[in-house]
Amino acid sequence: MEQEAYQSLRDQQDEHWWFVGRRRIVANLIRRFAALPARAKVLEAGCGYGGNLAMLDEFGEVSAFEFDENARTHAAELSRKPIAYGKLPDDIGWADEHFDLIAMLDVLEHIDDDVASLRSLKERLSSGGSLLITVPALPWLWSDHDVLHQHKRRYTRTMLRQRLHEAGFEVAECGYFNALLFPVALAQRLLSRMRRGGGSGHNAPVEPLNRALTAVFSLERKLLGRFKFPIGLSLFAVARKPHA
Repeated sequence: MEQEAYQSLRDQQDEHWWFVGRRRIVANLIRRFAALPARAKVLEAGCGYGGNLAMLDEFGEVSAFEFDENARTHAAELSRKPIAYGKLPDDIGWADEHFDLIAMLDVLEHIDDDVASLRSLKERLSSGGSLLITVPALPWLWSDHDVLHQHKRRYTRTMLRQRLHEAGFEVAECGYFNALLFPVALAQRLLSRMRRGGGSGHNAPVEPLNRALTAVFSLERKLLGRFKFPIGLSLFAVARKPHA
């Protein structure tokens, strides 16, 4: 990922409607679909600047790894815990440890070999442990935003399920999210294409618009798992390592 994009993650992760809403959605997905013990062992794969770590702390003892040195340093200062170096698929630690939950939030799309990376994470899950993953959806939505963030691909629901099955996971739930705001985002992307550029969308909009977008996006946390959106800007999946 380009440094401009990384710095945007650092500067926006606490207040931007997308980051705030996604954390709320992910937390509810964990509660609904990941049957965790009281003090679960949790790993975040590719934690970036650490914006999700406090949320994950609600579910157990959290470890994390990250490839980028600046992001690791910031995440360690923010969370007051060590953040390990790690690069998927082959250069991560914890070979002899097993986690009850691994969260991989908008990371898989940056990696050349996504199936090998998923297999590597599966080896670090306990038997019956859960992987919660989010990725950008719909290849036809490819834009300058994807280029700036050095995405390798966007996924369809079928693609994501297929990758997880190839890696040996059992898919418990998979679906689109960021759906309520999809018409607005689609219009913005189409306008950006007509203008031949722009549309990276890093900065939070002014208040109270940012607050309103946060509220709309966060509504989806009450719907996911009960209602399947037919389309959305993002995909989530909860997959499990089969019991031995």
